Amino acid sequence: MLSLPVTLTIAAGAALVNIWLMLRCGQARTKESVSIGDGGSEFVIRRMRAHANFVESAPFVLVLIAALEATGGTNNWLWGLGILYIVGRLAHGLGMDGGTLGKGRMVGTLTSMLTLLGLAGWALARVYAVVL
Repeated sequence: MLSLPVTLTIAAGAALVNIWLMLRCGQARTKESVSIGDGGSEFVIRRMRAHANFVESAPFVLVLIAALEATGGTNNWLWGLGILYIVGRLAHGLGMDGGTLGKGRMVGTLTSMLTLLGLAGWALARVYAVVL
């Protein structure tokens, strides 16, 4: 039986972040009396974009973590990148509200991009290091 503790843990964390972002969208829509869409409210748009940004990158991160773990086993680097991604997405979600937490948006964006770049590079290195 294949055991993927990093993948399962980070996927569970991602699911919780997704629920948190969904709830924040719902709260914004309730506050702004918006039933469907964004109603032209910047507050709702910011919350929706935070959720959408997460959904745009999470599948790639999870697939890469799973593939790397399945082909090379569990290691501390994989744990670190997975945790970095989750923390970055939390920072981004909070940062999208602006104000004093606004820097979290940039932190979250950078950590997500660097995580994706690192995982993609690692995956390519693993494939082509075997071929060479």
